[in-house]
Amino acid sequence: MHLDSVDRDILFQLRKDGRLTNVELAKRVGLTPPPCLRRVKRLEDAGVIRGYRAQIDPAALARGFEVIVAVEISINDLQTVEEFETAIASYEEVVEFHRLFGRPDYFVRVAVTDQEVFETFLTGKLMGLRAVARVDSHLIMKKIKTDD
Repeated sequence: MHLDSVDRDILFQLRKDGRLTNVELAKRVGLTPPPCLRRVKRLEDAGVIRGYRAQIDPAALARGFEVIVAVEISINDLQTVEEFETAIASYEEVVEFHRLFGRPDYFVRVAVTDQEVFETFLTGKLMGLRAVARVDSHLIMKKIKTDD
């Protein structure tokens, strides 16, 4: 799908504030409301806009302790990889999960209450998976930029 400068501006404005009214969005991008609404609908129908959501403060849910875990696996057959990915994706503590090219094989962002809960997650869930060969944990000191 071709995105022109107005489409990109619409996406920029909605990323900043997904609760903008169509009237306010149209005003910010220099359109009248009807064509603005048509463009937003076209972007939604094309899957460029995949949805809208609320951003929740992790501390409000007692999940302010975040750790990036680098995971290397030792078993690389398709069934084991799929089982590993399904297990990790199902854990409530996991808020982001990426398969990488090269080493490590995965980055997992974990959000929990504190160090003790993280240790329980790490030793009781993650390290118990048969494919796991190595984990390196990196505590997040400060978020500088994030889209979430």
